[in-house]
Amino acid sequence: MFYETGHRPGVLTHDPFKAIVSPRPIGWIGTKSKEGALNLAPYSFFAAIADRPPLVMFSSSGRKDSQRNVEETGVFTTNLAGRALLDAMNLTSAPAPSDTDEFALAGLTPVAGTLVDAPVVAEAYAALECHVVEVKPLVGLDGLASENTMIIGQVVGVHIRDEAIRDGRLDMALARPLGRLGYMDYCDAGDVFELFRPSWPIEKT
Repeated sequence: MFYETGHRPGVLTHDPFKAIVSPRPIGWIGTKSKEGALNLAPYSFFAAIADRPPLVMFSSSGRKDSQRNVEETGVFTTNLAGRALLDAMNLTSAPAPSDTDEFALAGLTPVAGTLVDAPVVAEAYAALECHVVEVKPLVGLDGLASENTMIIGQVVGVHIRDEAIRDGRLDMALARPLGRLGYMDYCDAGDVFELFRPSWPIEKT
């Protein structure tokens, strides 16, 4: 099967785009408004995009509270949404009014950032404190504006809970990060294995 985007064949009852580009890590974005209201929301358009310097991005569909807050304050946190926090993460995805404290809604503990004025999820095994580098409205080939805006942040601080460190590493089998698949499907990184990049020239066995 092949089709041009915008002309999905009837055999496909749902757009498979986000199922094909998966799993996508969940950026659980913590922000604080300029008035001091806390906000926490999950974004599946999220990725690490560089490591020197360490940069992450999330993309907001519509100017939601997270985007407004980062534009006003210039900072945010991204918190590791693991399997143990699945229900709490899902609660924070509700389209709640702007004055809703999602930390309280989901029974989570907000901790003040060390280097940024944005909240960290205390229950998360890890979190990143970020300064906004760029807020970029997105456009398509036709030059028309997308509904999405990309926010890029530079990581300036890292939180890791002590019990999540094994042999000098963040234990991903313990954290079991959640990933978004297509449709309403999710997965977690419960099956962790190592795979090393081959050297060159490749030795045939």
